[in-house]
Amino acid sequence: MSLYILQPGMQAMVQDLGRFGYQKYGVSPSGAMDLPAARIANWLVGNKETEAVIELTYCGAKLKAERTLLLAVCGADMSAAVDGERLPLWRPVAVKAGTTIHFGSNRAGCRAYIAIGGGIAVQPVLQSRSTYLRGELGGLQGRGLQSGDRIELLSDDVKASTMQIKLLNRMKAGSSLSASDWHADSAVYEGRHNPAFIRVITGKHYERLTEKSKMELSHTAFKIGMQSDRMGSRVEGAALQLERPIELLSEGIATGTVQLPPNGQPIILLADRQTTGGYPRIAHVCMADLPKLAQLKPGDVFRFEFISQREAESLLIKKELELQQIKAAIALKHLAMQ
Repeated sequence: MSLYILQPGMQAMVQDLGRFGYQKYGVSPSGAMDLPAARIANWLVGNKETEAVIELTYCGAKLKAERTLLLAVCGADMSAAVDGERLPLWRPVAVKAGTTIHFGSNRAGCRAYIAIGGGIAVQPVLQSRSTYLRGELGGLQGRGLQSGDRIELLSDDVKASTMQIKLLNRMKAGSSLSASDWHADSAVYEGRHNPAFIRVITGKHYERLTEKSKMELSHTAFKIGMQSDRMGSRVEGAALQLERPIELLSEGIATGTVQLPPNGQPIILLADRQTTGGYPRIAHVCMADLPKLAQLKPGDVFRFEFISQREAESLLIKKELELQQIKAAIALKHLAMQ
């Protein structure tokens, strides 16, 4: 039995934590844009964090559960509902067979992640189930999900099955779902730092900017452009300039690299980025803030905040420690339900 795609919404696809070891061949790492949200969703349903999830973008998806499911939805709030009954986020939820899961208007964020107990049965490509659209690799036939697709599901393990049974036993008459009375702390995803700021460190070519452009980069507001996608966020704002034009050989780049093309409007490279680039690299988004960036949608306004590399490393360590605390707390909840 499976999950039937009635509508994929703006964009829906299978992702996991990414495809690694192949960038030297020009293959993007891909993977979930908001990795903490995807990891937490898997933990909530008793999966390993490496299991594939469904990544939804913005709104509009509609799915039919062809069997009873244990699922968790983390990330953006897209007004999720099961047969019209609100589906709470950041917690395990048992959903009855034959029900329709609908993601409506977007309330906050840009991307949501659905983890299903047992996992999603798609074949790995280059050791990952992640969908890389431009390379037509992974996921379901290397493409985004479409109306009429069926996503085959793996069997629940003992932990997920036990939780599903207990939630179903608590389901109210006439209801289509039953959610746990506990939930994960979404603060690690939302960020305790002001969400209007994206923290960065200086890039290799930062000093090539004019003094005016350095000031604009760190003191003026920028907006996520309409042409943004999983490859990169195109940023609109002050047109930044170099002191003088430079010609560069293409070099390796990373997720979070901020490139400056000739039009002066920065591009922040994301999960489906190319593996090399020849534009000046003026900054790099701290890894701890990449999930926050992934949840900014076109039209959202933010500012860059420069910090040191040491601060960026400390933020990442702190974020991972918080995630591990959440993982441990979820594991205890699962044990209590055995």
